[in-house]
Amino acid sequence: MWKVFQIYKNDWVNVFKTPIALFLIIALMILPSLYAWFNLKASWDPYGNTSHIPIAVSNADEGAVLRDRNIDVGKEIVNTLKKNNALGWTFVSEKKASRGLEHGDYYATIYIPKDFSKRITTLLDAQPKKPEIIYSVNEKINAIAPKITSKGASTITENVSSNFVKTVSKAVLTEFNKIGIELQRELPTILKMENLLFELEKHLPDIQDMGNKALEFEKKLPEIRKQGQKIIALEKMLPEINQSSKQILKLEDKLPELKNIGNEIVTLQTKLPDIQKAANKVTEIDQHFDTIQKGIQTALDDTAKAQKIIQAAQGSMPKVEQVVGNGKEMAAAANDFLNKSEATFASMIPIVKQNLLLLKQTADTVNGLTNSLKDNSINPESALQMSQALDEQLTNGINEINRTIEMFTRINENMPNKPLTGVIQKLGDTKAKFEQQLSLVRKIEVPLKEGKQPNSQLISQLNQTSQQASELLNNILDRYDSEIAPNMTEGYKKLIQVAKDSVSVLNTAKEKLPDIKQILQDSAKAANFGYDRLEQLQQDLPDIEKKVHETVQKIQTVMPKVVQGVNAAANFFHNDFPKLEPKIHKAADFVRNDLPGVENDIRRVAELIRTKLPEVEEAAHKIANLVRNDLPNLEKAVKNAANKVRKFNNEENLGDIIELLKNDINKESDFLANPVLLKEHKVFPIPNYGSANSPFYTTLSLWVGALLLISLLRVDVENRESFYSPYHEYFGRFLTFATIGLFQALIVTLGDLFLLKAYVADKVPFILSGIFISFVFMSIVYTLVSIFGNVGKGLAIILLVLQISGSGGTFPIQVTPPFFRAINPFLPFTYAINLMRETVGGMVHDLVIHNILFLLLFLIIGFALGILLKKPLAKHTEKIAELAKKSKLIH
Repeated sequence: MWKVFQIYKNDWVNVFKTPIALFLIIALMILPSLYAWFNLKASWDPYGNTSHIPIAVSNADEGAVLRDRNIDVGKEIVNTLKKNNALGWTFVSEKKASRGLEHGDYYATIYIPKDFSKRITTLLDAQPKKPEIIYSVNEKINAIAPKITSKGASTITENVSSNFVKTVSKAVLTEFNKIGIELQRELPTILKMENLLFELEKHLPDIQDMGNKALEFEKKLPEIRKQGQKIIALEKMLPEINQSSKQILKLEDKLPELKNIGNEIVTLQTKLPDIQKAANKVTEIDQHFDTIQKGIQTALDDTAKAQKIIQAAQGSMPKVEQVVGNGKEMAAAANDFLNKSEATFASMIPIVKQNLLLLKQTADTVNGLTNSLKDNSINPESALQMSQALDEQLTNGINEINRTIEMFTRINENMPNKPLTGVIQKLGDTKAKFEQQLSLVRKIEVPLKEGKQPNSQLISQLNQTSQQASELLNNILDRYDSEIAPNMTEGYKKLIQVAKDSVSVLNTAKEKLPDIKQILQDSAKAANFGYDRLEQLQQDLPDIEKKVHETVQKIQTVMPKVVQGVNAAANFFHNDFPKLEPKIHKAADFVRNDLPGVENDIRRVAELIRTKLPEVEEAAHKIANLVRNDLPNLEKAVKNAANKVRKFNNEENLGDIIELLKNDINKESDFLANPVLLKEHKVFPIPNYGSANSPFYTTLSLWVGALLLISLLRVDVENRESFYSPYHEYFGRFLTFATIGLFQALIVTLGDLFLLKAYVADKVPFILSGIFISFVFMSIVYTLVSIFGNVGKGLAIILLVLQISGSGGTFPIQVTPPFFRAINPFLPFTYAINLMRETVGGMVHDLVIHNILFLLLFLIIGFALGILLKKPLAKHTEKIAELAKKSKLIH
């Protein structure tokens, strides 16, 4: 035995001789407690801090009217929640709440629909509808939060229901109370009615005689009613007759307009062949669309050739400038360069026209967009895409107009009469319109990006500006071939002629060469602009072809119907309208002259029938029906009522009933709203969640402490074979581990009590239980590692994982899957946690003894395994450890 204590003594001597070892041992004593303390502090009172859990509340309730009283239950709920700090209520719009829920800004949302109050008022309907509060929760954020937020939502519905019952019952009892007061006030009248009832009972035979006379009069009513109904029916038709008469007068007033419309229809009929020709032209375009595609491709090829010619001319420019500088060689070189430039300029004339056509197409496209926005025939998303494309086209168009103006200006400066001045001014006006269009398009893009319709004034302004730009370009294009192109050619030829005047005009040539060079640059940019736009047009051509084809199909479908309708309208105007016009005038004269007098006579007679005959008829029918149907029952009812009144007066006291109806309204309504009160009695009260969790986390930290020890400290002893047996080693080193475990238990339990201020009903048993549990856990973990080495460490970790889930430390074991319920009785944690719970909440001694006995059983099993298996498996375990060390990774 002394060898066991010698191992124990040597361990502590070595520890105190090595400061770093002493520091490590003290750290191992404290570290497990930190695991428990941090977890306990983090979960100390989670249900007391639920006011920080954000829940979005959206109220769309529109309120309702109940018996001339406005009610808004949604607003009342919001006002109540603003005073409630149980959860972090945040009041936002439905859209913001939905987005916040998806992005994790809110754990849940409460949505009060717009018909919430209206549904509550259906209580008085034949089929009442229960109001709904829509509760949405994001369960992926946290596992516990949905349960807390669900409780908050349930509380809202419970409060609303309770207040609703209380309000309704109070209203009903108030009515009862009013009835009681009214009965008391009317008691003399009730007594008087009793006497009248008895008097009526005496005169029943006289009433029967009068009823027989009423039956005879009723037989004559059908004929009177028949004649009267005819006049009534005619009077009911007077508004329609009057309305029709007004329409006749309006029709008479519109006859000149109808004639004009008829003439327009006849004119349209004469234009039908032209319209059909236009439709045929569209059809022909659709049929020959491949020719258009070829034409665009040809234009692209020609533009590409022009680009090459311009590039060749630009490539010659440096040589020309060099030759000009050399003096004598300038004339020949200049002539050669200018001859090349003539071909370049000749190719530029159609390109400039082509670019002007593309600019007009851009203006027309803007016009088309504005028409679509006016008609609401395009959605904001498509309009935005189209406007963004136009933004780029307008910007490029402005740049191209600038280049064209510069080129025309240079040519115009070399001509005596400045014939291109007017064209340059119109291009400047066109540029201004394009800049206005660009500004307006960008303004329109702002609401389109928000999915809204742009301002109608902006659309009209853009439409007007695009039309003006298109008209300006039309004017330029109409004059291009006849005026502009010849002037361009003439101006360029004059510029070339000046340069060709040999060496004597060298200085003049030097001055003009920069202009020619700039014109070439402008021509190159114009060619590039035209090529890019033609290339884009070629890409868009399939869509254009599709739209043209759809248009042709619509024309082919609708055109026959249009032609048929126009022909039918024209035939009506020729044949039937002349006959109809005199009849309309005759009817209008009757409406103006005779109809008012007829209306007055009909209304007078009808009013007499309505006011007098129905009264007589109703009275006769009532009396007759009473005689036929109700008089026998009335006689019987009067007699029964008289008998019941006599019986009631003999058996009941009306004064007592009145007093019952006048009881306290508030007390009775409160009783109906809350008929049952829940009286809570806590057998073992624990004030907070952290204290209730201290048994689990304290127990868990003790097992973790044992795992830390076996991970960092050795379980074997040096010089074991020469001096110590396996059993000496087992018990000697165990005492060292148990001593450290003792301090771990003391630190964690005392820290729970004095650092965290955890509630513990029995403090000393709490500390002693922690020490005892630490001893048991240490025996199990130490034995596993001492016998099985690194395999034992793995087994200790597996046991930890199983015990966390299967011990019932956090959730009741009854709610866990069957596997964990099955292993629960065989886990040390089960009895350790239960023992600690007894000391925290208040001890029941038989339960304490039960848990201690089972822990002693685990302690005995641990020592028994150590005694039985330590020696037989010692060499085996050592061999496995040596093999593991060869990996130079496992110690």
